[in-house]
Amino acid sequence: MSQQTVDRALAPAPPRRSGLVLAIILTCQLMLILDATVMNVALPRIQADLGFTPTGLSWVMTAYSLVFGGLLLLGGRAGDLFGRRRMFVAGTALFTLASLAGGLADSAALLIAARVLQGVGAAMAGPSTLALVTTTFTEAKARVRALALFSAMSSGGFAIGLIVGGLLTEWISWRAALFINVPFGLAIVLLAPRFVPEPQRRPAHLDLPGAVTGTLGVGSLVFAFTHAASDGWGNPVTLGSLAGGLALLAGFVAIEARTAMPLVPLRLFAERNRSAAYVNFFLGPMAMMSMFFFLTQFMQDIRHFAALATGFAFLPMAALIFTMSRLVPRLLPRYGPKPLAVTGSLLMVAGVGWLALLTTGSAYFPALLGPLVLMGLGGGLAFAPLNVIVMATVPTEDAGAAGGVLQTMQQVGSTLGLGILITVFGSTTRTAAAAGTTGPQLVVDGMTAAFATSAVFAAGTFLVALTFRSRASARP
Repeated sequence: MSQQTVDRALAPAPPRRSGLVLAIILTCQLMLILDATVMNVALPRIQADLGFTPTGLSWVMTAYSLVFGGLLLLGGRAGDLFGRRRMFVAGTALFTLASLAGGLADSAALLIAARVLQGVGAAMAGPSTLALVTTTFTEAKARVRALALFSAMSSGGFAIGLIVGGLLTEWISWRAALFINVPFGLAIVLLAPRFVPEPQRRPAHLDLPGAVTGTLGVGSLVFAFTHAASDGWGNPVTLGSLAGGLALLAGFVAIEARTAMPLVPLRLFAERNRSAAYVNFFLGPMAMMSMFFFLTQFMQDIRHFAALATGFAFLPMAALIFTMSRLVPRLLPRYGPKPLAVTGSLLMVAGVGWLALLTTGSAYFPALLGPLVLMGLGGGLAFAPLNVIVMATVPTEDAGAAGGVLQTMQQVGSTLGLGILITVFGSTTRTAAAAGTTGPQLVVDGMTAAFATSAVFAAGTFLVALTFRSRASARP
């Protein structure tokens, strides 16, 4: 291969094609995030069609997030070493095939297996999406705009998943929520090799000890919290998974500190703003997952919304997140990341705290719409600057690893948070039942306790946001 060919392959996308490049990358990111929630509103019909047990039904959601979160670190470094575009295309291809298989599944076991493969494909492609944005859009203002849109896809995708899931389940079938990935995935696989530039790779070896300990550690920790939701914290499997996960993660940190080419360079955490942003990408999804999971059930089981109405109920939140993502690139140069993150975090605290006041008779307006508006405004302000903080100054050779850590924080935070909140829900309902509470009130008592716990997580994002410092490099 000639040097001219190499230079042409490594050059940023021409301006006339940069919009198409961003559309390809963001479409992939939206697909991956959608699948964390798109099947929420379809769970009752999936249970009826495939014969899931009430306990087993939760694995339709957990199987995807568990594998996705557990393999993200490995996927991020693999993109750095073997080619980000290559991992992006290969991961999208696997995700697309798994979506097709899931839509055709005729048993509970086959659907769970397909969801696991979707998680593997998402972990391969996910870190490269953020890394490709960073390496393709090198001009400061363009990068901030692209990262803000990426953040909108990441934050709003959870809500959009509920809307899409409601539409498809009501109008067609729950299987359509999986089939819809196929045409978009095929388009990405066909277009990405032609239009998305391949960043330069560096000669290196994969940190296999770090890959094994990090992946198993994250996976064990996620499994422990998920298992605790159904079997309790005193269960030997829960305790063993928790202890094993913590031990493996401690070993992972020790390995990464010594190896010459680590899976996750610890230097990524040396910068204060970046470390704080990682923490908030962990705490924020912990708070927001309660809204998606419990509020969906409140609408359908307590207020008797149809699947379609439940999906559209989240539309104001999704619209506001996207609106704020368009405003953040203009606000960030003027105010810096700290005021935006602090304001957004306070709005999130107010929104999820409001949900803790729900009763069995709470109507959509204002008891549900008000919190959705606050969470849409707050999520857009709080999360959009975080992508910029993490990725704006990361060295090119670490872009995949930095993106992998960021998305790992988001996925693991949402999964761990949901496990904690379900545990709170179960404990509260058992106590309320012992006191004589029954029927819908029993369920709502558990939900409001979960929302109150989410408010504590959201308050944590506010405290962390206070530690941000103004930094010129985070601004265009």
